[in-house]
Amino acid sequence: MTTVSIIIVSFNARADLERCLESLHAAPADGQEIIVVDNQSSDGSPDAARRWPRVRVIDAGSNLGFARANNIGIRASSGANLLLLNSDTLVPAGAVQTLVAALDRLADVAVVGPRLVDGNGRAELSFGRMLGPVSELRQQVLVRGQQSGAPLLSAFVERTTRSEHYPDWVSGACLLVRRGDAEAAGLLDERYFMYEEDVDFCAAIRRRGRRILFTPVVEVVHLRGRSGAGTPAAARAAYHRSHLAFYEKHRPGWAPILRWYQRLRGVL
Repeated sequence: MTTVSIIIVSFNARADLERCLESLHAAPADGQEIIVVDNQSSDGSPDAARRWPRVRVIDAGSNLGFARANNIGIRASSGANLLLLNSDTLVPAGAVQTLVAALDRLADVAVVGPRLVDGNGRAELSFGRMLGPVSELRQQVLVRGQQSGAPLLSAFVERTTRSEHYPDWVSGACLLVRRGDAEAAGLLDERYFMYEEDVDFCAAIRRRGRRILFTPVVEVVHLRGRSGAGTPAAARAAYHRSHLAFYEKHRPGWAPILRWYQRLRGVL
């Protein structure tokens, strides 16, 4: 029986993908399957992934984006739980089993996210409140303050990422969800090519009365933003399109203001 299906979407990040798969294979566990959905990489990522005997590779045929490619992997999988995992992550031994155990002990929880840290061990603010003008401003202040080394803000991020709690969303870089909840939510909304799909997915799950859990008992390294590093302009454009799509769906009263602001900045 497959306990957890690990879905990794890959796009021209071969070195990261190989490191991610190596970390997963360092201490292989029973009841796990690994599916890599490749968005037509040109760097040999699919062939590199196929060298691992426990990895199934699905060629998407074109660059379908994060949400759609994840949905392909989910539909092809068989696990009772689904772990959406970025290719630019490193997963320590036992981490997946610990996340599954955290999910199993709380029947009303549908999604679990771990503590994410960068390559230097600095915590990532990988959860938050439902996106809106105020919550986004708060998130940006905390993230930028931490990145700049502001003592009070850095201390706050460190402290809040050390406590288990129930945010509105957790990052899709490493997100464990029960299959039943994922399917009831309609899987990921494919209008998001890249960015915001994790927040939207968690919102759809919460609307059904289910909870999202952040737990620091598992720590995963996230070498953030590597997939979009080769095409930064395209990544920025994808972010702005997803941002607007999110507001049109969840904050329609604010969407015209955001659209005007994006046009003013020349990013729409």
